[in-house]
Amino acid sequence: MKAVERFLKYVAVDTQSCEHTQTTPSSPGQRYFAEMLAEELVQLGMQEVEVDTKGYLMATLPPSMSRKHAPVIGFIAHLDTSPDFPGKDVKARVVTCSGTDIVLNEARELVLSPRIFPELNNYIGQKLVVTDGTTLLGADDKAGIAAIVSAMQYLLETHVPHGKVRIAFTPDEEIGRGADFFDVQRFGCEWAYTVDGGEVGSLEYENFNAANATVTITGRNVHPGEAKGKMINASLLGTELNVSLPAGQRPELTGGHEGFYHLAHFSGNVEKATLLYLIRDHDRVLFDEKKWIMQWAVQQLNRKYPGCLTMEMKDVYYNMREVIEPKKEILDLAVRAMRTIGVDPVTKPIRGGTDGARLSFAGLPCPNLFAGGVNGHGPYEFLPVTSLEKCVQTIVQIIKTA
Repeated sequence: MKAVERFLKYVAVDTQSCEHTQTTPSSPGQRYFAEMLAEELVQLGMQEVEVDTKGYLMATLPPSMSRKHAPVIGFIAHLDTSPDFPGKDVKARVVTCSGTDIVLNEARELVLSPRIFPELNNYIGQKLVVTDGTTLLGADDKAGIAAIVSAMQYLLETHVPHGKVRIAFTPDEEIGRGADFFDVQRFGCEWAYTVDGGEVGSLEYENFNAANATVTITGRNVHPGEAKGKMINASLLGTELNVSLPAGQRPELTGGHEGFYHLAHFSGNVEKATLLYLIRDHDRVLFDEKKWIMQWAVQQLNRKYPGCLTMEMKDVYYNMREVIEPKKEILDLAVRAMRTIGVDPVTKPIRGGTDGARLSFAGLPCPNLFAGGVNGHGPYEFLPVTSLEKCVQTIVQIIKTA
C-alpha cells in the first residue's frame, strides 16, 4: 500500500484527544486506532506487537543477520489529533496545486489561497491532500504514522540490511500527556526520532523550556453604590497583574528563540478571578528569570492588596537541546539521510514542546523529523504527497545507515 493510500485510510478514524477526561487514552477512538494499527503491523510481519492498557502501541522490526550489532533506534508518532477543531468524519481528497485558489468548501466560502498561505507556492505542480473545510485533516500526526508503517513495509519486503528498529504510537500528545506512561526501558532504544514535524526537511532538536502558572485572585464584593474604600474587584486586579508583566514579551510579538508570557485563560468577576499563564523561553537562564518576574509581580500586588493573590507554578518540560546536542551524531545521521534522498535539511527551534522533549529528559534522546503536514489544527491543513513520500524515504535511509 502506498503511503498516501495508508494516510487516507487513517484519517477516516476519529482520534481527537479530549482534555476534559482523566482516562488514557482520553478518547475511545485512539484505542480503536491502536488496535487497528497493531493488526496491520502483524500482517506486515512486525514482531513483538503490543498495545498496553494505556493505549501505547510498540512493535519491533528484527535486525538483519548482518546488522545484529547495530544500535537499536526508534521512531515515534502519536495517535491523536488536535481537539482545537472538529476531527470526526474527515473528508479528504487529493488535488493538484496549480498556484491558484483551491476551493475547500464552496458553500462555506472556504478557500485555500496562496495570497493568505504563500507556502502553497512551494508545492506548485504537486498533489496535495486537503479537507472539505469542515474538519482538520489530521496530518498531525497521522502522516507520521503512515510514513513509519510504510517504511517498515518497505524494509520487510525488500530485505535491505538494517539493525533492530522499534516503533511506538502514543496517545494524547495533543493535550500534553503523550509521554505520561511511555515506558522508555521497555522501548529499549539508544535514541529515537519523533516523526511529528511540519514541512519537508524540518529537523528540530530544540524547544521551549515551559512552565504554567495559575493565579487565583480573591476580591471583596460590595454593592457598587456603597463600594468606595471597600470593594476589591478581582477581575481588575487580574488586569493590573497582566500589565505589570513585560509588555513586549507576548506570543504575538515574539519569534525565533524569543520567549513569552501567554495569558491563555482569564475568567472571573468581582469576587474571584483565575488567570492561567504559559511561561516559555528557549534559554534556561531567561526562563528562570521569567518565572522570577512572575513571582515578583504577584508579590507586589499582594503587598498592595494583602492576601488576595495565590499562585501555583510548575515546570512542564525543558529544552531537549541540552540532551541532544552532546549526541550530535544522531542529528548528523538524519541530515545525511535527507541529503542522500535530495531533501535540504532545515533546523529551527520549536516554538512549543513535543513528546520528544520529555522523552529526552527521561533517557531517550529524541529529535523531531518532518512528517510533511502544513497548517495543522484547522480547516486549511494540507499534506503534500511528495513530502509524505520523502518522509518515508528519510526514515528508511536513517535505518539503513544507522
